Amino acid sequence: QVQLVESGGGLVQAGGSLRLSCTASRSISTITVMGWYRQTPGNQRDMVATITSSGGTNYADSVKGRFTISKDNAKNTVYLQMNSLKPEDTAVYYCNAQRVQFGSWNNYWGQGTQVTVSS
Repeated sequence: QVQLVESGGGLVQAGGSLRLSCTASRSISTITVMGWYRQTPGNQRDMVATITSSGGTNYADSVKGRFTISKDNAKNTVYLQMNSLKPEDTAVYYCNAQRVQFGSWNNYWGQGTQVTVSS
């Protein structure tokens, strides 16, 4: 089991910045992939950014150049630095962890943190 706790959401003006944090209950060096997803009412949950245990990253086209995912293994924490925020970035942001154990994938989600960007 992996418990994930997000923090850092809030209300920000368009063009501003926020940094989201996700702290895991175990060493993130043992987690194959961690990432951030976001969801708005009536829509699917979409991938925003992912980072592998080896440091490889991937971003949704809509956030490339504005968002940066990073991690601090010593703190068991993954971050999402969000710059140049737009109203369309408004969503609940969820931390995700995927881990392979005995050849099977296990998927874990945090409780979500609200990000609201005003015009």
